[in-house]
Amino acid sequence: MAISPPDYVTQDRGLIIENRHAIHAAITNASGRLLYAVGDPTRLTLIRSAAKPAQSVAVLEALASPSPDSTLPPDFTLSDEDVALMSASHSSEEAHLDHARALLRRGGNSPSDLKCGGHPAISPAVNERWIREGIVPEGIHNNCSGKHAGMLAASRALASDGYHLPIHPIQVQVKEVVEDLVGGLGEVKWAVDGCNLPAPAMPLTSLATMYASFASADPSSPQARERHMARVFGAMHEHPFLVSGTGRFCAAIASIPGVVGKVGADACYGVGIRGEGIGIAVKVEDGNMDILWATVAEIMERLGVGTAEERRAMDKFHRIERRNTAGIKIGEVAFPFVLRDMREA
Repeated sequence: MAISPPDYVTQDRGLIIENRHAIHAAITNASGRLLYAVGDPTRLTLIRSAAKPAQSVAVLEALASPSPDSTLPPDFTLSDEDVALMSASHSSEEAHLDHARALLRRGGNSPSDLKCGGHPAISPAVNERWIREGIVPEGIHNNCSGKHAGMLAASRALASDGYHLPIHPIQVQVKEVVEDLVGGLGEVKWAVDGCNLPAPAMPLTSLATMYASFASADPSSPQARERHMARVFGAMHEHPFLVSGTGRFCAAIASIPGVVGKVGADACYGVGIRGEGIGIAVKVEDGNMDILWATVAEIMERLGVGTAEERRAMDKFHRIERRNTAGIKIGEVAFPFVLRDMREA
C-alpha cells in the first residue's frame, strides 16, 4: 500500500524538513474491528518483543500442566513480579539481573543455561558502568533474560531440553497462543528474534487485536487462558519498572490507569487499554525508536486515553525539541499524519 503524504512524522532544522518517518498504525477492539488507522494498518510486521505477553501466557500454561516426568522443583511458583520480568525488555539494571538470577535458581537452572547471548544494555548509564568495570555482557545481561528464565522453568516442567528451538514444546505452545489470539484476522509468519527465539510477524491489525484481548481479559473467567492473560496484563501494569527500567517509555505509559504498553525492536509497539477494551499497534517504517515513542504518545493523546495529567509522564518522549551540542534549540518533531476514523468505512 502506498504511503500518502500525511502518513509520516517530521523532524525539522530551522523550519527545513530534515527527515520524514513513515508511520503505520492500527487501533482495534478485541474482536478485530478496525477503529482508526494511519498509513497501512495491515502492514506485515515482525512484532519482536511486543510478543512477550503472549509468550508469558504460554509459560503459565505449561507450568499449569506439567509432564509426569517434570524436573521442576515441586515448590516452584511464579509471583506477579516474575511474570512482569518474563514480559520485559529490561534495562539490565541490578534489580533486573538479581531477579532474573533468582528466577533461574528457583527453577533449578543457572545463567549458563540461557540461550540468548549478551548485548550492550538498553540503558546508557548501565552500559557506561559495564565499560568502566570491564563487564562483558552475557546471557543474564540480555534484556530478554527474564523471558528465557521463565521458559527454562517451563522446559523443566515439560521435561524437554532445547527450549529455544522452534520444535520445543514451549515454542509450540507460544505459536498456538499467538495464533489463537489473532484468530483468522491475518496470517502469522515466523522468523528468529534477536534473543534467539522464534518471533512472530503479523498485520498491525492483528497486533492491536492481541493487545485489546489482553486488556479485555477477565481474571475470573472460566477459561484458563483468559485468566492467564488477565494476570499478565495486571502484572505488567503493576510492575512497570521490571517490564522496562528507569526512565523508560514502557514505565511511563503505565502511569495511565488501565494501560499497558510493550515495545518491540526496530520500532514496533503494542498498547492495551483496559475499560475501553481497545488495542493500539504502531510501526515506524525506518525503525527510529525516538519517533516511535513520540508517535505512540501522540496517538494516545488524540484518542483521549487518560487525562492530560496522567499522560504527563510521557511528555519528555512526546514533545521532542531538537537541540545541538551547545544546547541551542534548532528544531522539533511534528505529527502531520492523519488518524483516519475507520468506524464507518
